[in-house]
Amino acid sequence: MRLLQFTDSTFPVGTFSFSNGLETAGFENMVYDKATLRDFVKSQSLQAAYTDGIAALAAHRAYLRGDYKAIVEADKTLILCKMNDEARQMLQRMGKKLAELASRLFNSELVTKWLQGIKSADTPGTYPVAQGIAFAAAGIDEKDLFCSHQYGVVNMVLSAALRCIRVSHYDTQEILYEMSSDMEALYEKVKVMGIDEMNAFFPELDILASLHEKGNMRMFMN
Repeated sequence: MRLLQFTDSTFPVGTFSFSNGLETAGFENMVYDKATLRDFVKSQSLQAAYTDGIAALAAHRAYLRGDYKAIVEADKTLILCKMNDEARQMLQRMGKKLAELASRLFNSELVTKWLQGIKSADTPGTYPVAQGIAFAAAGIDEKDLFCSHQYGVVNMVLSAALRCIRVSHYDTQEILYEMSSDMEALYEKVKVMGIDEMNAFFPELDILASLHEKGNMRMFMN
């Protein structure tokens, strides 16, 4: 029940407000059908796994050890992997919302300290790290955490696709089902990687983000 709750699209952290670059990709006609959407989503999933996924697992393990310093280290390392302002803004907004919610759900000194650190700007407060903390506090294991995180990334883009480009619910569900078959192998790769091994190479996404920051295109409203 807790895994379903934290993974649900209505979980109040604001995932519906962002398209992860798809809005501009659709406007620029780079993503325009099921095939191009599948490629875009796969690139998003891989980048998230090797940055956000590593940070989430590190935070989960650090919470279980009671190691607040390691949580902050994962948080600060992750924000350095985000080249564009919109990506940083997205992770920090959602992370703070989850931290605020977690402080109400869990009677945890670490969660309280984490939220205080965000409010005092001692740590960025990224969403994947907040997920790692919240899932550990809820007793959800790290494999389910990774699955939930990846599902959230993929579903965020696919949900935006229904408002941005010419695809159907059938198309997005087929892509989601196809992507799920890759997650087991992806987790096996990521689970042995440390935060110093975070890596991301999706330059098109950073270009799209820079266009979106200064552009006027807005293809859907939240």
